[in-house]
Amino acid sequence: MCSVINEELVNKVKKSLPPDDNFTLVAETFGAMSDSNRAKIMFAIEDRELCVSDLAAIINVTDSAVSQHLRILRNLRLVKARKEGRSIYYSLDDDHISKLLHVCLDHTKDG
Repeated sequence: MCSVINEELVNKVKKSLPPDDNFTLVAETFGAMSDSNRAKIMFAIEDRELCVSDLAAIINVTDSAVSQHLRILRNLRLVKARKEGRSIYYSLDDDHISKLLHVCLDHTKDG
């Protein structure tokens, strides 16, 4: 355990920290990605739009289960929906999400 506190450094780091709300969102984002089916959904729609039934067939779960996963991902703005007629198509919300997913996947390969 470190018994000497570098007050100058501690204060500098404290001032540089983003607001707590930002860290809450980071934790929620990683929480959403911590489910392997949600991670698979995100990977599947990385560079294409897919509907619930397509996603269900890809990850081998029910449409209802996919819908529940998508609700969580939408609420965190990780995926977006586009309605076409009676169908809704899902894709990643932005490029940041794709980068985050690939950084995580690359990290698993390094182990």
